[in-house]
Amino acid sequence: MNEEKTTSFESPIHARLQALHRELSGISEGDVATYIPELAKANPDWLGICVVTANGGIYEAGDTRQTFTIQSISKPFVYGLALEDQGRESVLRKVGVEPTGDAFNSISLDPDTGCPRNPMINAGAIATTGLVEGKTPLIRLQRIIDMFGKYSGRTMTVDEAVYRSESATGHRNRAISYMLRNFDILTGDPMPVAETYFQQCAILGHCLDLATMAATLANRGLNPITGQQAIRGEYVESVLGIMGTCGMYDYAGQWLYEVGMPAKSGVAGGIAAVLPGQLGIGVFSPRLDKHGNSVRGIRACSELSRDWDLHLFNRAGVGNSMIRHRFTAAEYGSSRVRAARERVAIGKHGNSVVQYQLQGNLVFATAEPIIRELTAVPAEVESIILDFHYVHSMNETACRLFHDILLQFHSAGRNVLFCAVNSIPHLRRVLKTKLGNRCDELFRVFEDNDTALQWCEDHLLERVLPPLPEMSIGADNYELLNGFSSDELVILRKFFERREWKAGETICNAGDAAREIYLLARGRVSVHYPLENGRSKRLAVFTAGMAFGEMAVLDRAPHYTNIVADIHTACDLISMAKLIALGISYPKIKIRLLENLALSLCSKLRKANQEASLLA
Repeated sequence: MNEEKTTSFESPIHARLQALHRELSGISEGDVATYIPELAKANPDWLGICVVTANGGIYEAGDTRQTFTIQSISKPFVYGLALEDQGRESVLRKVGVEPTGDAFNSISLDPDTGCPRNPMINAGAIATTGLVEGKTPLIRLQRIIDMFGKYSGRTMTVDEAVYRSESATGHRNRAISYMLRNFDILTGDPMPVAETYFQQCAILGHCLDLATMAATLANRGLNPITGQQAIRGEYVESVLGIMGTCGMYDYAGQWLYEVGMPAKSGVAGGIAAVLPGQLGIGVFSPRLDKHGNSVRGIRACSELSRDWDLHLFNRAGVGNSMIRHRFTAAEYGSSRVRAARERVAIGKHGNSVVQYQLQGNLVFATAEPIIRELTAVPAEVESIILDFHYVHSMNETACRLFHDILLQFHSAGRNVLFCAVNSIPHLRRVLKTKLGNRCDELFRVFEDNDTALQWCEDHLLERVLPPLPEMSIGADNYELLNGFSSDELVILRKFFERREWKAGETICNAGDAAREIYLLARGRVSVHYPLENGRSKRLAVFTAGMAFGEMAVLDRAPHYTNIVADIHTACDLISMAKLIALGISYPKIKIRLLENLALSLCSKLRKANQEASLLA
């Protein structure tokens, strides 16, 4: 047996990290931290570089699984937990957000506010730890560890040896803790808070952890590997803001100028950097510069920022339109197969229904052009469909813009329909909150564009066409039998067999042998294509006067769809055997019938081609 040969290619991203690792491994500048005795045991030659993208891609080079204590990298993440527990206003009353030129372990408070200047210096970090909820120090510590587990996607633990080393030499931090207690920044005994702070700094992680944690922040708090929410999205901007201005000690300004990504370093040699919406970078190398930052870590981030154009303030403008497709009901109809008079009416009045298929990530800059276009729709437009199937995310501002336009349209007597919003929980939450008890009335939600479009077509037809009673029709009303004389219809009736189905009953299943053409005398049926996930996609809806099943009969292939009666339904059937008998006894009638079948199929194909051209 011949073995199948496959060719594997190295990702150029991985290749660049490997090359960068080789370049930086020769750098011997800097010293390993020694003021915490356990940190002095680190191998100065360790170097790991890792990138995790916001959609879950992982790229590594070097010692990316070598564990070390995260030290001050814990500060912004614990700050985020405090924000969730206390809210912004309460946290800001205890800890400021301004950069400081003081040393990270300075014993000082802001003279104007009496608070630590920011949560990235030790005074602010200890105060932040004190704001984490927990009835006991053990519960507080466990909540912090569990939080890091959500960010990293794995269980993390405290390095007890490093913790004891930090605690034994942490007299300055204890002094800071007592100072915070003196000014009521901490309440109660400050020593348990100081010990929890020592423990959070001694949490063990590795380079991949840092990159995943950073990517989680880049992904608005959602871990791109596990799909678990580590922090509420509304607080991510605050965490990244403080990382951007204060995360790299006294090097923060130059870092933001050169590298351009919010980041946090730790004295064990780690750096976690975030490019919002795109990726996280984790670097580990124990040699530190005079500011306490990893020498090779800074070089790695700087090189990647230049190579891959990662600078936060060098982003391209809004280019691609967030409107993927735009069409009217006259151009693109629902899957419901309409009677001739309905088709004419929709062709004439269908411009009053406009469908917008949106895409991408909606923020103010990308939602604004959509809103601008919606506010300029012609007066004749009575229904607008907003399809969010290809929208990846929406922020609070974009949600509010759609809420405001919804209210305006409703006041003007226009319908706004929302499709495929289940994957955008933020939009649902904002609209439900702001609409309150009017939500069910105004927030019309449909599973997909097709069901929304059918609703609009039905609404349109109710307005422009007089309703027809739901009744049985005769052979002279079947579209498939157009052009037959009364005598020919009398002959055809002899070859019919009448069958009925209750609402919800299956007429035929996918895989069944095709034996009949169905002429719908009364009721309504839906055609569904079965999907692998156990669900199905509706392909068509037929009403009285229409025919179905003819394609399977013509090509002798089994049915590939499930056909179900939506309401009580009756059909006249022409079986294969009867069709053959018709051709023997009345060949001209059979030929006419097949001609009508061909015209019907051509009409359906022409409609499908026209609609497909709109999506090209």
